[in-house]
Amino acid sequence: MNELANVSPPPDVRVLSEQIAERSALVRERLDRTAGREVRVVAVSKSHPPSTAWAAALAGHREFGENYAQELVGKAGFLAERGIEVRWHMIGPVQSNKVKVLAPVLGRWHTIDRSKLVRTIARWSPEGTVMIQRNLSGDPNKAGCTADEVEPLVAEATEAGLDVVGLMGVATEGSPQLAAAEFASLVAQADALALRERCIGMSGDLDVALAAGATTVRLGSMLFGSRPGSANGGPSRA
Repeated sequence: MNELANVSPPPDVRVLSEQIAERSALVRERLDRTAGREVRVVAVSKSHPPSTAWAAALAGHREFGENYAQELVGKAGFLAERGIEVRWHMIGPVQSNKVKVLAPVLGRWHTIDRSKLVRTIARWSPEGTVMIQRNLSGDPNKAGCTADEVEPLVAEATEAGLDVVGLMGVATEGSPQLAAAEFASLVAQADALALRERCIGMSGDLDVALAAGATTVRLGSMLFGSRPGSANGGPSRA
C-alpha cells in the first residue's frame, strides 16, 4: 500500500493550491471569453519544485508540461507516490536516448520533428500520442521541422503506428502581428492534413493563439508566477 497517498498536503502547498486555483479561474474565464470553445490547458511546471505540481493538481489541473526528461520523470514519480493521476506532456526537445525513460510515464509527445525520433518513439511507446512540431519562424536555431517536412513526417509517424493528433509551434517572440501570421499558417496546414489539435500559444501570446484557432495552450507564469531564479524575477515566456 502507498502510505504517501494518504498524506495530507502541508500548509504551504494548500495555500499555493488556493492561489493557483484563483489564477486558473481567471484563465478559464479568459479562454471562454476569447475563444468561445473548449481549450486544453497544459500547466507548464518546468523549473518549479514538485510541490508546485502537487498544489496545481490539488487545484484541479490534470495536464502538465515539462521541458526536460529528468525533471518530468521525477515529478511524475512524486505525484504518483501521493496517489495523484495526471497526464504528462513532453514540450521540450527530446533526445532519442531519453525516449525509453519517458515512455512509461508520458501521455503526449509535443515535439516530434525528425524521422529518427519517430522510429524511437514507435519502438518504446507503440501507439503513442504525438504532435509534429513545426518551426514557425524559419530560424535554423529553433526546434521543429519545416512546413514542407510536416506532411511526410505525419505520414511516417502514422505508418509507424503512432497516433498523430496535431501540430505544435512556437511563435516568434515580440511581434503579435508576426505571431498571428505564423499561427494562422500552422492552423491552415493542420486543417489541410485533417489534424484536430493545434498546440499554439503561451502566456505571452495567448490571445493571438486563441484568435488563430488554438485547441491546446501551454501556460506557466500565468498559473504559477515567475519561475524560481528567473532573471529579475520576471515572468517566463510560457
